[in-house]
Amino acid sequence: MALQRFSSSCCRSFLRQPTSLAASLQAGWVGWRLGARRHLLSEDVVRLEDFQRRKLAVAHLLTGTDGNFIELFGRQLRRNSLVLRDELKLLLHLCQSAEDMMTARDAIYRYHAENRNVAHGEFKFGPVFMRLCYELGLEKMAAATLTDKEMRGFFGDPTSFNIAIDMLFVKGCHEDALEVLRSMRSQSVPFNKDTLMLASAVCYKLNSTESHAICTSLIEEAQVKGHFVPRHAYCFAVALALKQNDIEKAQLLFSQIMSTDSRLCQNLKVLLLAMSGATQEAVTILFSAAKLSKGPSFVRKPEFSQEVLDQLRLRAEGGERAAEAERVLSQLERAGRVTRRTLDDMLCHAPSPKRRAAPIVEQRRTSRRTLKPLHSTLLSE
Repeated sequence: MALQRFSSSCCRSFLRQPTSLAASLQAGWVGWRLGARRHLLSEDVVRLEDFQRRKLAVAHLLTGTDGNFIELFGRQLRRNSLVLRDELKLLLHLCQSAEDMMTARDAIYRYHAENRNVAHGEFKFGPVFMRLCYELGLEKMAAATLTDKEMRGFFGDPTSFNIAIDMLFVKGCHEDALEVLRSMRSQSVPFNKDTLMLASAVCYKLNSTESHAICTSLIEEAQVKGHFVPRHAYCFAVALALKQNDIEKAQLLFSQIMSTDSRLCQNLKVLLLAMSGATQEAVTILFSAAKLSKGPSFVRKPEFSQEVLDQLRLRAEGGERAAEAERVLSQLERAGRVTRRTLDDMLCHAPSPKRRAAPIVEQRRTSRRTLKPLHSTLLSE
Protein backbone atom coordinates (compact mmCIF):
# COMPACT_ATOMS: atom_id res chain seq x y z
CA MET A 1 0.00 0.00 0.00
CA ALA A 2 1.18 3.50 -0.79
CA LEU A 3 0.11 4.60 2.64
CA GLN A 4 2.20 1.91 4.31
CA ARG A 5 5.30 2.85 2.29
CA PHE A 6 4.74 6.51 3.11
CA SER A 7 4.37 5.99 6.83
CA SER A 8 6.51 2.98 7.74
CA SER A 9 9.74 4.86 8.37
CA CYS A 10 7.93 7.69 10.12
CA CYS A 11 6.07 5.24 12.38
CA ARG A 12 9.30 3.52 13.36
CA SER A 13 10.99 6.82 14.16
CA PHE A 14 7.98 8.07 16.11
CA LEU A 15 7.66 4.89 18.17
CA ARG A 16 11.38 4.88 18.88
CA GLN A 17 11.77 8.61 19.70
CA PRO A 18 8.38 9.97 20.77
CA THR A 19 9.78 13.01 22.55
CA SER A 20 12.84 13.84 20.47
CA LEU A 21 11.78 17.49 20.16
CA ALA A 22 10.14 17.91 23.54
CA ALA A 23 12.41 20.79 24.47
CA SER A 24 12.35 22.61 21.12
CA LEU A 25 9.11 24.58 21.35
CA GLN A 26 9.05 27.51 18.97
CA ALA A 27 7.51 30.91 19.67
CA GLY A 28 4.62 30.23 17.33
CA TRP A 29 3.91 26.94 19.04
CA VAL A 30 3.75 28.64 22.44
CA GLY A 31 1.29 31.17 21.05
CA TRP A 32 -0.85 28.36 19.63
CA ARG A 33 -1.37 26.67 22.98
CA LEU A 34 -2.26 29.84 24.88
CA GLY A 35 -5.93 29.14 24.23
CA ALA A 36 -5.82 25.81 26.10
CA ARG A 37 -7.76 27.02 29.15
CA ARG A 38 -8.88 24.51 31.73
CA HIS A 39 -11.29 25.34 34.54
CA LEU A 40 -11.21 22.12 36.51
CA LEU A 41 -8.63 19.54 35.41
CA SER A 42 -4.97 20.31 35.86
CA GLU A 43 -2.32 19.82 33.20
CA ASP A 44 -1.29 16.63 35.00
CA VAL A 45 -4.56 15.06 33.85
CA VAL A 46 -5.22 16.72 30.49
CA ARG A 47 -1.52 16.61 29.46
CA LEU A 48 -2.27 18.85 26.51
CA GLU A 49 1.16 20.46 26.42
CA ASP A 50 2.91 17.08 26.37
CA PHE A 51 0.60 15.95 23.58
CA GLN A 52 1.36 19.08 21.55
CA ARG A 53 5.10 18.48 21.96
CA ARG A 54 4.63 15.00 20.52
CA LYS A 55 2.66 16.44 17.63
CA LEU A 56 5.49 18.85 16.91
CA ALA A 57 7.97 15.96 16.95
CA VAL A 58 5.86 13.96 14.49
CA ALA A 59 5.47 16.97 12.18
CA HIS A 60 9.25 17.38 12.20
CA LEU A 61 9.78 13.71 11.32
CA LEU A 62 7.49 14.05 8.30
CA THR A 63 9.25 17.15 6.95
CA GLY A 64 10.37 16.56 3.38
CA THR A 65 8.15 13.54 2.68
CA ASP A 66 6.11 13.41 -0.50
CA GLY A 67 2.35 13.75 -0.38
CA ASN A 68 -0.12 14.53 2.37
CA PHE A 69 -0.48 11.73 4.89
CA ILE A 70 -4.04 12.64 5.93
CA GLU A 71 -5.23 12.86 2.32
CA LEU A 72 -3.67 9.47 1.56
CA PHE A 73 -5.26 8.03 4.67
CA GLY A 74 -8.66 9.34 3.58
CA ARG A 75 -8.28 7.63 0.19
CA GLN A 76 -7.44 4.35 1.88
CA LEU A 77 -10.56 4.66 4.04
CA ARG A 78 -12.71 5.16 0.95
CA ARG A 79 -11.17 1.99 -0.51
CA ASN A 80 -12.16 0.07 2.64
CA SER A 81 -8.52 -0.76 3.41
CA LEU A 82 -7.57 -2.03 6.84
CA VAL A 83 -6.61 0.61 9.40
CA LEU A 84 -3.35 -0.40 11.04
CA ARG A 85 -2.55 0.51 14.63
CA ASP A 86 0.66 2.44 13.98
CA GLU A 87 -0.85 4.33 11.05
CA LEU A 88 -3.81 5.41 13.20
CA LYS A 89 -1.43 6.51 15.93
CA LEU A 90 0.48 8.60 13.43
CA LEU A 91 -2.71 10.08 11.97
CA LEU A 92 -3.96 11.24 15.37
CA HIS A 93 -0.70 13.12 15.92
CA LEU A 94 -0.96 14.97 12.60
CA CYS A 95 -4.47 16.45 12.78
CA GLN A 96 -4.43 20.24 12.66
CA SER A 97 -7.98 21.20 11.66
CA ALA A 98 -11.64 20.21 11.91
CA GLU A 99 -11.39 18.68 8.42
CA ASP A 100 -8.51 16.49 9.55
CA MET A 101 -10.59 15.43 12.54
CA MET A 102 -13.36 14.17 10.26
CA THR A 103 -10.83 11.76 8.76
CA ALA A 104 -9.58 10.83 12.24
CA ARG A 105 -13.12 10.17 13.45
CA ASP A 106 -13.87 7.91 10.47
CA ALA A 107 -10.56 6.13 11.10
CA ILE A 108 -11.28 5.31 14.75
CA TYR A 109 -14.77 4.09 13.81
CA ARG A 110 -13.25 1.77 11.17
CA TYR A 111 -10.45 0.66 13.49
CA HIS A 112 -12.91 -0.15 16.29
CA ALA A 113 -15.17 -2.11 13.92
CA GLU A 114 -12.20 -4.14 12.70
CA ASN A 115 -10.75 -4.76 16.16
CA ARG A 116 -13.82 -4.85 18.38
CA ASN A 117 -12.88 -8.20 19.90
CA VAL A 118 -9.13 -7.62 19.92
CA ALA A 119 -7.20 -5.95 22.73
CA HIS A 120 -5.68 -2.65 21.58
CA GLY A 121 -2.55 -3.13 23.66
CA GLU A 122 -1.08 -0.66 26.13
CA PHE A 123 -1.59 2.38 23.89
CA LYS A 124 -5.01 4.00 24.40
CA PHE A 125 -6.42 5.92 21.45
CA GLY A 126 -9.32 7.41 23.43
CA PRO A 127 -7.40 10.06 25.42
CA VAL A 128 -5.43 11.08 22.30
CA PHE A 129 -8.63 11.65 20.31
CA MET A 130 -10.14 13.64 23.19
CA ARG A 131 -7.02 15.80 23.50
CA LEU A 132 -7.33 16.57 19.80
CA CYS A 133 -10.95 17.60 20.30
CA TYR A 134 -9.89 19.73 23.29
CA GLU A 135 -7.12 21.42 21.33
CA LEU A 136 -9.31 22.18 18.31
CA GLY A 137 -12.44 23.14 20.25
CA LEU A 138 -14.57 20.25 18.97
CA GLU A 139 -16.59 19.54 22.10
CA LYS A 140 -19.68 18.45 20.16
CA MET A 141 -17.70 15.86 18.21
CA ALA A 142 -16.17 14.59 21.46
CA ALA A 143 -19.57 14.20 23.14
CA ALA A 144 -21.19 12.58 20.09
CA THR A 145 -18.35 10.06 19.69
CA LEU A 146 -18.31 9.09 23.37
CA THR A 147 -22.07 8.55 23.53
CA ASP A 148 -22.34 6.68 20.20
CA LYS A 149 -23.34 3.06 20.81
CA GLU A 150 -21.16 1.95 17.89
CA MET A 151 -18.08 3.06 19.84
CA ARG A 152 -18.84 1.15 23.03
CA GLY A 153 -15.64 -0.38 24.32
CA PHE A 154 -13.29 1.95 22.44
CA PHE A 155 -13.23 4.56 25.22
CA GLY A 156 -12.73 2.13 28.08
CA ASP A 157 -10.74 4.47 30.32
CA PRO A 158 -12.05 7.27 32.58
CA THR A 159 -9.46 9.76 31.26
CA SER A 160 -11.20 10.02 27.87
CA PHE A 161 -14.52 10.83 29.51
CA ASN A 162 -12.94 13.21 32.04
CA ILE A 163 -11.22 15.27 29.35
CA ALA A 164 -14.47 15.51 27.36
CA ILE A 165 -16.52 16.51 30.42
CA ASP A 166 -13.97 19.16 31.35
CA MET A 167 -14.09 20.53 27.80
CA LEU A 168 -17.89 20.61 27.81
CA PHE A 169 -17.87 22.29 31.23
CA VAL A 170 -15.56 25.05 29.99
CA LYS A 171 -17.83 25.66 26.98
CA GLY A 172 -20.95 25.76 29.16
CA CYS A 173 -22.46 22.58 27.66
CA HIS A 174 -23.55 21.19 31.01
CA GLU A 175 -26.46 19.08 29.71
CA ASP A 176 -24.12 17.41 27.22
CA ALA A 177 -21.60 16.81 30.00
CA LEU A 178 -24.28 15.10 32.09
CA GLU A 179 -25.18 12.92 29.10
CA VAL A 180 -21.53 11.89 28.78
CA LEU A 181 -21.56 10.94 32.47
CA ARG A 182 -24.65 8.81 31.91
CA SER A 183 -22.96 7.12 28.95
CA MET A 184 -19.86 6.51 31.05
CA ARG A 185 -21.99 4.78 33.70
CA SER A 186 -23.92 2.72 31.13
CA GLN A 187 -20.61 1.50 29.64
CA SER A 188 -19.40 0.44 33.12
CA VAL A 189 -16.36 2.74 32.94
CA PRO A 190 -15.25 3.31 36.56
CA PHE A 191 -15.56 6.78 38.08
CA ASN A 192 -12.28 7.99 39.55
CA LYS A 193 -11.66 11.01 41.80
CA ASP A 194 -11.49 13.38 38.81
CA THR A 195 -14.80 12.06 37.52
CA LEU A 196 -16.44 12.69 40.89
CA MET A 197 -15.14 16.24 40.96
CA LEU A 198 -16.30 16.90 37.39
CA ALA A 199 -19.71 15.33 38.02
CA SER A 200 -20.21 17.50 41.11
CA ALA A 201 -19.20 20.57 39.10
CA VAL A 202 -21.65 19.79 36.29
CA CYS A 203 -24.48 19.20 38.76
CA TYR A 204 -23.60 22.45 40.53
CA LYS A 205 -23.85 24.38 37.27
CA LEU A 206 -27.17 22.74 36.33
CA ASN A 207 -28.50 23.74 39.77
CA SER A 208 -31.73 21.73 39.73
CA THR A 209 -33.48 19.35 42.09
CA GLU A 210 -32.46 16.47 39.84
CA SER A 211 -28.81 17.48 39.63
CA HIS A 212 -28.71 17.95 43.41
CA ALA A 213 -30.00 14.40 43.87
CA ILE A 214 -27.49 13.04 41.32
CA CYS A 215 -24.58 14.82 42.98
CA THR A 216 -25.51 13.59 46.45
CA SER A 217 -26.05 10.03 45.23
CA LEU A 218 -22.67 9.87 43.49
CA ILE A 219 -20.81 11.07 46.57
CA GLU A 220 -22.71 8.70 48.87
CA GLU A 221 -22.06 5.81 46.50
CA ALA A 222 -18.33 6.56 46.48
CA GLN A 223 -18.30 6.71 50.29
CA VAL A 224 -20.10 3.35 50.59
CA LYS A 225 -17.59 1.74 48.22
CA GLY A 226 -14.69 3.21 50.17
CA HIS A 227 -13.49 5.37 47.27
CA PHE A 228 -11.68 8.64 47.81
CA VAL A 229 -13.86 11.72 47.39
CA PRO A 230 -11.76 14.83 46.63
CA ARG A 231 -12.29 18.00 48.62
CA HIS A 232 -13.18 19.92 45.46
CA ALA A 233 -16.09 17.53 44.83
CA TYR A 234 -17.36 18.10 48.35
CA CYS A 235 -17.12 21.87 47.87
CA PHE A 236 -19.20 21.76 44.69
CA ALA A 237 -21.76 19.56 46.46
CA VAL A 238 -21.97 21.92 49.44
CA ALA A 239 -22.38 24.97 47.19
CA LEU A 240 -25.11 23.19 45.22
CA ALA A 241 -26.94 22.22 48.42
CA LEU A 242 -26.82 25.86 49.53
CA LYS A 243 -28.18 26.98 46.17
CA GLN A 244 -31.02 24.50 46.60
CA ASN A 245 -31.54 25.80 50.16
CA ASP A 246 -30.84 22.33 51.56
CA ILE A 247 -28.97 23.55 54.63
CA GLU A 248 -29.04 20.19 56.42
CA LYS A 249 -27.43 18.37 53.49
CA ALA A 250 -24.87 21.17 53.06
CA GLN A 251 -23.88 20.87 56.73
CA LEU A 252 -23.56 17.09 56.46
CA LEU A 253 -21.40 17.28 53.34
CA PHE A 254 -19.18 20.03 54.78
CA SER A 255 -18.62 17.98 57.96
CA GLN A 256 -17.12 15.21 55.82
CA ILE A 257 -14.32 17.42 54.43
CA MET A 258 -11.13 16.32 56.15
CA SER A 259 -9.23 19.60 55.80
CA THR A 260 -11.13 22.90 55.71
CA ASP A 261 -8.21 25.30 55.89
CA SER A 262 -8.38 26.31 52.23
CA ARG A 263 -9.69 29.70 51.13
CA LEU A 264 -12.64 28.09 49.36
CA CYS A 265 -13.65 26.04 52.40
CA GLN A 266 -13.43 29.04 54.69
CA ASN A 267 -15.75 31.03 52.42
CA LEU A 268 -18.18 28.11 52.22
CA LYS A 269 -18.12 27.77 56.01
CA VAL A 270 -18.98 31.43 56.56
CA LEU A 271 -21.77 31.27 53.99
CA LEU A 272 -23.12 28.04 55.50
CA LEU A 273 -23.16 29.53 58.99
CA ALA A 274 -24.83 32.70 57.73
CA MET A 275 -27.56 30.81 55.86
CA SER A 276 -28.19 28.47 58.82
CA GLY A 277 -28.70 31.43 61.17
CA ALA A 278 -25.43 31.02 63.10
CA THR A 279 -24.29 34.56 62.34
CA GLN A 280 -22.39 34.86 65.64
CA GLU A 281 -20.15 31.90 64.73
CA ALA A 282 -19.56 33.37 61.28
CA VAL A 283 -18.60 36.72 62.82
CA THR A 284 -16.19 34.94 65.20
CA ILE A 285 -14.41 33.30 62.25
CA LEU A 286 -14.11 36.65 60.48
CA PHE A 287 -12.85 38.32 63.66
CA SER A 288 -10.06 35.74 63.92
CA ALA A 289 -9.24 36.32 60.25
CA ALA A 290 -9.07 40.07 60.81
CA LYS A 291 -6.51 39.56 63.60
CA LEU A 292 -4.40 37.29 61.36
CA SER A 293 -4.22 40.11 58.83
CA LYS A 294 -1.81 41.92 61.14
CA GLY A 295 0.67 39.04 61.10
CA PRO A 296 3.95 38.74 59.12
CA SER A 297 3.77 39.29 55.36
CA PHE A 298 5.08 35.79 54.57
CA VAL A 299 2.18 34.11 56.40
CA ARG A 300 -0.73 33.26 54.10
CA LYS A 301 -3.70 35.46 54.98
CA PRO A 302 -7.36 34.45 54.72
CA GLU A 303 -9.40 36.12 52.00
CA PHE A 304 -13.18 36.33 51.74
CA SER A 305 -15.47 36.97 48.82
CA GLN A 306 -17.48 40.18 48.85
CA GLU A 307 -20.45 38.06 47.78
CA VAL A 308 -20.17 35.90 50.93
CA LEU A 309 -19.75 38.92 53.21
CA ASP A 310 -22.79 40.61 51.67
CA GLN A 311 -24.85 37.51 52.48
CA LEU A 312 -23.63 37.60 56.08
CA ARG A 313 -24.39 41.33 56.33
CA LEU A 314 -27.89 40.69 55.00
CA ARG A 315 -28.54 37.83 57.44
CA ALA A 316 -27.20 39.79 60.43
CA GLU A 317 -29.13 42.95 59.63
CA GLY A 318 -31.55 43.88 62.38
CA GLY A 319 -30.09 41.35 64.81
CA GLU A 320 -28.33 41.81 68.12
CA ARG A 321 -24.89 41.30 66.56
CA ALA A 322 -25.45 43.52 63.52
CA ALA A 323 -23.15 46.29 64.77
CA GLU A 324 -20.41 43.82 65.70
CA ALA A 325 -20.69 42.12 62.32
CA GLU A 326 -20.43 45.44 60.51
CA ARG A 327 -17.36 46.41 62.52
CA VAL A 328 -15.57 43.13 61.74
CA LEU A 329 -16.45 43.36 58.06
CA SER A 330 -15.04 46.89 57.94
CA GLN A 331 -11.80 45.67 59.55
CA LEU A 332 -11.45 42.99 56.87
CA GLU A 333 -12.03 45.51 54.09
CA ARG A 334 -9.43 47.91 55.50
CA ALA A 335 -6.93 45.05 55.80
CA GLY A 336 -7.41 44.17 52.12
CA ARG A 337 -8.76 40.73 52.92
CA VAL A 338 -11.90 41.10 50.78
CA THR A 339 -11.86 40.03 47.14
CA ARG A 340 -14.24 40.67 44.27
CA ARG A 341 -13.93 37.04 43.21
CA THR A 342 -17.23 35.27 43.62
CA LEU A 343 -17.71 31.87 45.18
CA ASP A 344 -18.29 30.55 41.66
CA ASP A 345 -14.89 31.91 40.59
CA MET A 346 -13.22 30.11 43.47
CA LEU A 347 -15.00 26.86 42.69
CA CYS A 348 -14.41 26.84 38.93
CA HIS A 349 -10.66 27.01 38.62
CA ALA A 350 -7.87 24.74 37.43
CA PRO A 351 -5.65 23.48 40.26
CA SER A 352 -1.92 23.95 39.91
CA PRO A 353 -0.01 21.00 38.43
CA LYS A 354 1.77 18.74 40.88
CA ARG A 355 5.38 19.61 41.43
CA ARG A 356 7.74 16.98 40.16
CA ALA A 357 10.30 15.84 42.66
CA ALA A 358 13.87 16.74 41.80
CA PRO A 359 15.97 13.72 40.81
CA ILE A 360 18.23 12.33 43.49
CA VAL A 361 21.82 13.03 42.55
CA GLU A 362 24.31 10.48 43.79
CA GLN A 363 27.12 12.09 45.73
CA ARG A 364 30.50 11.78 44.07
CA ARG A 365 33.24 10.11 46.05
CA THR A 366 36.19 10.95 43.77
CA SER A 367 37.49 14.22 42.43
CA ARG A 368 37.02 14.90 38.72
CA ARG A 369 40.33 16.79 38.62
CA THR A 370 42.69 14.53 40.62
CA LEU A 371 40.65 11.28 40.55
CA LYS A 372 41.48 10.93 44.27
CA PRO A 373 38.89 10.09 46.94
CA LEU A 374 36.99 13.00 48.48
CA HIS A 375 37.25 12.66 52.26
CA SER A 376 34.78 15.45 53.07
CA THR A 377 31.72 16.95 51.43
CA LEU A 378 33.35 20.34 52.01
CA LEU A 379 36.01 19.35 49.48
CA SER A 380 33.52 18.27 46.78
CA GLU A 381 33.60 20.21 43.56
